[in-house]
Amino acid sequence: MKILDGKSLSELIKKEIQSEVASIVASGKKAPHLAAILVGTDGASETYVGSKVKTCGEIGFGSTLIRYDSSVTESELLEKIHEINSNPEIDGLIVQSPLPRHISFEKVTETIHPSKDVDGFHPVNSGRLMQGKPSFVAATPKGIITLLDRYGIETSGKKCVVIGRSNIVGMPMSILMARNSKPGNATVTICHSKTSDLKSYCLEADIIIAALGKPGFLKGDHVKEGAVVVDVGITRVADATKKSGFRLQGDIDFDEVAPKCSWITPVPGGVGPMTIVGLLQNTLMASKKEILF
Repeated sequence: MKILDGKSLSELIKKEIQSEVASIVASGKKAPHLAAILVGTDGASETYVGSKVKTCGEIGFGSTLIRYDSSVTESELLEKIHEINSNPEIDGLIVQSPLPRHISFEKVTETIHPSKDVDGFHPVNSGRLMQGKPSFVAATPKGIITLLDRYGIETSGKKCVVIGRSNIVGMPMSILMARNSKPGNATVTICHSKTSDLKSYCLEADIIIAALGKPGFLKGDHVKEGAVVVDVGITRVADATKKSGFRLQGDIDFDEVAPKCSWITPVPGGVGPMTIVGLLQNTLMASKKEILF
């Protein structure tokens, strides 16, 4: 069993981006700029956005963090998004979820201009991905594909099971794995909460990508010998032995599954750092106007 170490790979890729940004600035052009909107005081969101802003500073990106109280109206938030859409100094925009119930995630997503949609959630980017056209790919699937590519994981002709069908991870992940590219060319099965006998599908899989949000769901008897397993899940689980009172748990029972795998991602330190890298790569692409809309 070998570890798909997203943490160390992400550090390497951030250095590569930092070097490119330095060259861009040295040539007299502006550095890429990412704006993030945070609504409310959700602890996990605060940490995640804070990490993104900190990383931007480390690699030479400009960044803007816009905070709103959870009582902000939907119209106020959409107005701010329109303002950022028309600001040429800002290349990419993310609106951190979850949002308060009175604000539509769909409306927010569709209001961000596709050219600044570095989260890759806009229907235009999703549609382009489906058609194999240039697009911003959702950060987590993009990070996973990069992880598989950099570690030389063979995907062509392999049987891949994606557990989860969200528009943020499961669906774009299945498209990336099936498309005619490298990595890609896998035969993909999408499994979900209504799949009967999910274990039988998993046991046939050469590659399993679990993104269902159920800590410890995938057990050792779900996985065949030599499989590659990617754990997208990350949930806070109560743990009295920890000073914080909790530990981070993926969708996979690591202790049971790891001994059977050829490669596996840890939690934390696997997919999470690569998600941030995917976002940074998208922002760099946006600043360079590599995708035209």
